[in-house]
Amino acid sequence: MTAPRDPTGDPLHGVTLERMLNELVDHLGWEAMGKRIAIRCFTSDPSVSSSLKFLRKTPWAREKVEGIYLSMLRERAKQPQPPSLGEVP
Repeated sequence: MTAPRDPTGDPLHGVTLERMLNELVDHLGWEAMGKRIAIRCFTSDPSVSSSLKFLRKTPWAREKVEGIYLSMLRERAKQPQPPSLGEVP
């Protein structure tokens, strides 16, 4: 699912921290997240709620999560998109 583009060009505009975290966990998993950012909320009994609490209070960790999310978006943009229903390949 692609979010509508913000006129300012900021790919994070309108994307909540919770959405970022859920998409990253779906894409990478908790283990890979913990390897990329060594914080306990990703490595020890991880959950979205505990991670959100920590990330909202810790700007440096939030910035790292945002950076990984942006990398994931760039990676997805490079992948070819399957044709839509009704389109002939």
